[in-house]
Amino acid sequence: MDETSEQKALTTVDVVRLRGRESTTAADCAVVEEPLEIRLHGRSFAVIMRTPGADRELALGFLLSEQVIASADDIGVIEHCTDPSADHPENIVNATLVDASSLDRVFADRRQVTTNSSCGLCGRRTIESLRADAAPIAASWTIAPADLAPLTDRLRAAQRVFDETGGLHAAGLFTADGTIVDVAEDVGRHNAVDKVVGRAMMRDALPLADVLLMVSGRSSFEIVQKAFLAGVPIVASVSAPSSLAIELARDAGITLIGFVRGDGCNVYTHPARLRTSPASR
Repeated sequence: MDETSEQKALTTVDVVRLRGRESTTAADCAVVEEPLEIRLHGRSFAVIMRTPGADRELALGFLLSEQVIASADDIGVIEHCTDPSADHPENIVNATLVDASSLDRVFADRRQVTTNSSCGLCGRRTIESLRADAAPIAASWTIAPADLAPLTDRLRAAQRVFDETGGLHAAGLFTADGTIVDVAEDVGRHNAVDKVVGRAMMRDALPLADVLLMVSGRSSFEIVQKAFLAGVPIVASVSAPSSLAIELARDAGITLIGFVRGDGCNVYTHPARLRTSPASR
């Protein structure tokens, strides 16, 4: 990765580091996550979440995987948006095909919603549609940092298929006292979140204001968005959140926690739900 790409890939965020009963505020680095809209001849084809950098290459690889093109020879021009009226043109790549006669077939064959194991929002048609229109979450219950680490162990212990394959992510819903409400596994962590939220919906249990969501791996924009729409006030993970996940969590009233290990964690938004004194609900 060259220096320019590395600069685009990182951003500075404020974080509250909790280690036992000690709390410190510091600046930290987060990986940047932003939507990239891929257009064909100026028409929106797909939106995918990515870390900025090598956008044209990413678009080419995506178009190849979607069988829009068979080789680079099928592309006439591929460039970032040059429309001065466009919002965030740096997040838009427009490609033109050498044979434009196939465009109608390409769009006719395009599924309305395309998902895969690494991105749950690929089929969203415009960048603007990625942001949810809902009121911020106002739940006020709290949990101690030391009570988070056991949840990662319980989540791992509930991954039966992972024991056989080693290849699945997990999402779990837990109450403040550590009780497992539900756990789901999937090759995509966002799919696992959909499963636990979907089951809660079938139980008529939304909004999930009294539980926290723990996910394996990192927290992305899509996971925070799913938690937001389900009314989950706390999202925690064993790894890092992305910049866009942090931004959405801040706006959505969600406490976003990363690097849950031992009696420590990093709190990126709304730290008031993490307490170092006796329980209060």
